[in-house]
Amino acid sequence: MFAEERQQLIAGLVSASGRASVTGLAERFSITTETIRRDLAALEAAGSVRRVHGGAVSPDRFSTTEESILERTVLRQPEKTRIAEAALALIPQDHSGSVLIDAGSSTEALAELLAARAAAGAAQGSHTELVVITHALPIAVKLSGEPGIALHLLGGRIRGLTQAAVGQSTVEAARRIRPDIAFIGTNGIHAAFGLSTPDPEEAAVKAAFVQSAGRIVVLADSSKLDAETLVQFASLKDLDTLITDTKPGRALAAALADAGVEVVVA
Repeated sequence: MFAEERQQLIAGLVSASGRASVTGLAERFSITTETIRRDLAALEAAGSVRRVHGGAVSPDRFSTTEESILERTVLRQPEKTRIAEAALALIPQDHSGSVLIDAGSSTEALAELLAARAAAGAAQGSHTELVVITHALPIAVKLSGEPGIALHLLGGRIRGLTQAAVGQSTVEAARRIRPDIAFIGTNGIHAAFGLSTPDPEEAAVKAAFVQSAGRIVVLADSSKLDAETLVQFASLKDLDTLITDTKPGRALAAALADAGVEVVVA
């Protein structure tokens, strides 16, 4: 294969997944990492990728890049549905308790499935009631009024991009609760940097959620794997379970195993 052909393929891979690692590309094309680095240098010079530590990302992807919740809900819908279905299975259907659902498109998909399950259970005569806590308006809308769900909405300043409450009052409210399970969204999960999000106020709320719950389950589609954004809010050791749609790469998989994180590929 000519270098130009390989570089076109690499650019396509980075564009499709958002990022690619040097080691992963070297294995894919059966060439040395030095050759891959030269390819990435050439692609960066052409404006096709942006090099980062260990690989490359899309040229328009920066640590502060963040799509709105409306944009995210239409991206990777089949993958997010599978992730949400796997997450729903962790909530016992015939058991009352409490769960916290963080803002995000994958967590919103979970809320939609949970609402449907609650309605079906009520139709069958179920009398169990699940306490659901959230700070996200789209999630609250999906769950409000559903039989079998006692909805608690945490207040604060609503951030327009994510339609979620943020600020000190939200953080303090999160610190005063102890839900059984917290389903957390993230913009990046990285072997060294842990979980991150672009906005400091969102990060503060997520960090409080992680510290408050008895079990932490992260919902992250494959575009979030190996990604780093501006603000870290948790380390891998803070997690119990990661639900994603593809097997993590070698470095991240090893770091998750070392941290004792259960990985569920939906």
